[in-house]
Amino acid sequence: MYDTQDYAYHLPKELIAQMPSERRDHSRLLMVDRLTGGLIDRHFFNLPELLNPGDLLVINNTQVVPARIYGRKASGGKIEVVILEHPDAGAPGGDTRVCLMKSSGYPRAGTRLIFGENATGVLMEHLDHGMVRICFEGQKTIDDLIRKKGRMPLPPYIKREVENPLDAFDRERYQTVYSAHHGAVAAPTAGLHFTNALMDSLKRAGVFITPLTLHVGYDTFRPVKTEDIRDHRLQGEYYRIETETADRINQTRKEGGRVVAVGTTVVRALESAVQPEGQIEPCREKPPS
Repeated sequence: MYDTQDYAYHLPKELIAQMPSERRDHSRLLMVDRLTGGLIDRHFFNLPELLNPGDLLVINNTQVVPARIYGRKASGGKIEVVILEHPDAGAPGGDTRVCLMKSSGYPRAGTRLIFGENATGVLMEHLDHGMVRICFEGQKTIDDLIRKKGRMPLPPYIKREVENPLDAFDRERYQTVYSAHHGAVAAPTAGLHFTNALMDSLKRAGVFITPLTLHVGYDTFRPVKTEDIRDHRLQGEYYRIETETADRINQTRKEGGRVVAVGTTVVRALESAVQPEGQIEPCREKPPS
């Protein structure tokens, strides 16, 4: 039961959507009847019918950073960099950040990198799991570079050209409508199907909504390469649960309402914050350095 191969399955490429549904809340929703085990096909816009007055939805209001940038080595070879560390996600600030980098060949430490418009960098060192440390230089800060030239770090199974005509579209759709706090390297995908109109419908139906913040890290899409899944080690992720959110969750449970986590990122945060007596405590946690 711990062999990684036991969890392998074949997913035909033609079944992996390269574009989202035209309307966010028209994505399909599979409902599992816990009493009978039956499966029912619905759509996301049916959610107000599936929840009860007094239930509480907990959402993750992290905001994805458009942290994929393109450039070249001083020798001319093309590079693609995804910046993984962001100060708002608990990482140190400054000019040196941990990144992923694709390039031709195996660039050595000290290799100069050019991103254009007086933005350059130096590859400082290679780290574990294909990561590198880059010191960014030039007249623009890293965050200026991201704001001007950054692309959304879409999952590897969604294919886009380097000169992506869908860049503005991806910036809007690979982000929840309630995103608020800059810092994630990937979207909390369960929340992508909400619209403002759907959230208003949920509130009119007596369903409460409360946020927490968990900045999704690189490990959410890092391949599992160990033969035994217990040997796969995950890095920490920064999360924050405010007092108001913790109080709302605890009160909902006390009154018999259901607490519904929107996606695994919310589950991870709540499981990390729950106390032995079952209460959720407000907290701010940073990943280990």
